[in-house]
Amino acid sequence: MYEDKTLVCRDCGAEFVFTAGEREFYAEKGFENEPTRCKECRQARKARPANGRGGPRESFETTCAACGAPTTVPFIPRSDRPIYCSECFAARRA
Repeated sequence: MYEDKTLVCRDCGAEFVFTAGEREFYAEKGFENEPTRCKECRQARKARPANGRGGPRESFETTCAACGAPTTVPFIPRSDRPIYCSECFAARRA
């Protein structure tokens, strides 16, 4: 039913094969778009940090406003807003 299809990687410009098996898998999962990157570029993109800056994510030590426990957050804490540890944050959301 499905046939191999040659595509061009949007990052490196190399040709790669979108196999019949991969196409069938995409169809079973309901994916409508074909892959736009070759396997190597997909792996390199996944290995990059989410912040896109090329380094590890920064984290900042602070104290929970509810229980006083030390906690780490992925953003710079501001003095005008309370910061909660994950347990207190979850309790406040519930």
